[in-house]
Amino acid sequence: MSILAVGSIAFDNIATPSGRADNVLGGSATYFSLAASYFTDVAVVAVVGEDFSAEHENVLKKRRINTEGIEHASGKTFRWGGQYLDNLNEAKTDFTELNVFEKFQPRIPASCRNCEFLFLGNIHPSLQAAVRLEMDHVRMTGGDTMNFWIQGARKELVETLKLVNVLLINDGEAKMLAGEKNLPRAAQKVLALGPQAVVIKHGEYGATIFFREGAFGIGSHPFRAPALPIDEVKDPTGAGDSFAGGFMGYIASQPELNREVLKRALFYGGVMGSFAVETFGTERLQSLTREKIEARFQIFRELTHIE
Repeated sequence: MSILAVGSIAFDNIATPSGRADNVLGGSATYFSLAASYFTDVAVVAVVGEDFSAEHENVLKKRRINTEGIEHASGKTFRWGGQYLDNLNEAKTDFTELNVFEKFQPRIPASCRNCEFLFLGNIHPSLQAAVRLEMDHVRMTGGDTMNFWIQGARKELVETLKLVNVLLINDGEAKMLAGEKNLPRAAQKVLALGPQAVVIKHGEYGATIFFREGAFGIGSHPFRAPALPIDEVKDPTGAGDSFAGGFMGYIASQPELNREVLKRALFYGGVMGSFAVETFGTERLQSLTREKIEARFQIFRELTHIE
C-alpha cells in the first residue's frame, strides 16, 4: 500500500536549551514522509523555491520517497523560525515567511492518484478538501489542522472534516474546535463533525484515540498510549508530523483496517515522534532502521503490559 502526503516543505531556524540550528530542512510533509517511509511507499505533494537544492531533495529520495509531486517555483521556500527556550511543549514563533507556499495549489501526479492512503497536512481546509475529492481510490484519509484554521476558516474546515476518516490534533486544538474544555466531551463533538476516529496528541504524555460508535469495529471506548521517556529532547519541531507518519505508515502496511491496527499504530506514531526529537531537524529520521524502530516499539509495549 502507498501513502500520498500533502503538506509543507520548509527551512527552519530553531533554538532550544540544547542549542541552535538555522536553515534546517523541515515542514510537515518532510517529517511525515520520512517517518512513514519505514513502513510503506510514500509520495509527496508540496511546493519549494529556488533555494531547495538537489541535495535537499535527495534526503527524500534516499528513503525511496516519490518526489514527482514537489513543485519547484520561483522564489524562496517557506521559512519558519521559533524557539523552545521557555517551554519544550510549545514553540514561540519568531517569524513566518510563507514565500512560495502562500500560493500553493496542490497538483497530484498521475503516478500518485491510485494511492490508497492519504494524509492531508496542515494547509488550508479548502485545499485539503480539493485533494481528497481528486483521490478516487483512497481507503483511509488522515488529516491535520491547527488553531489558525480553526479560528480563521472554520466553515471550510467543518466541510473538510466530513471527508477525513482520522483527524490528528493536540489537546488545545480539540478543545478549540469543539468549544469544550472537557477533553472526552470535546473528542465526541469533533467525531460528530465527521471523522470516524480522532487522535489527540498530548505531547510528552502520549496520545489518545477516540472512536465514533461502530467505526473500525464494535464499541466506542477510547485507547491511550503513553509517551516514551527521552533522556534529552533536542528539538521538538516536527514531533507531531513524525507521529502522524509513523501512525499512518504502520496502518498502510497492514492488510486490514480495524481498531487493533489503529491502536497499535499509536505506539508506532510515538516511536517515530520519539526519534524525531533526538536531533535538530530530520537528521535522526534519515538514518533509522526498521530494527531500531521495532526495538523501541517493544519498550513502548512493556510500558503498558504488566505481564
